[in-house]
Amino acid sequence: MVPLLLVLLLILVLFGAGFAVEVLWYVAIAVLVLWLLGFLMRSGNGRWYRW
Repeated sequence: MVPLLLVLLLILVLFGAGFAVEVLWYVAIAVLVLWLLGFLMRSGNGRWYRW
């Protein structure tokens, strides 16, 4: 019974990590696009962000 529970727990962890990694890829791509847009649209020698 314990090995079955361990295997099920491992499957849940791997599935959750895979989903989280995929979501993090989308977040990273969105941040990269925003950074590139800000870099291209900045004015003169000023920064486009305030932080």
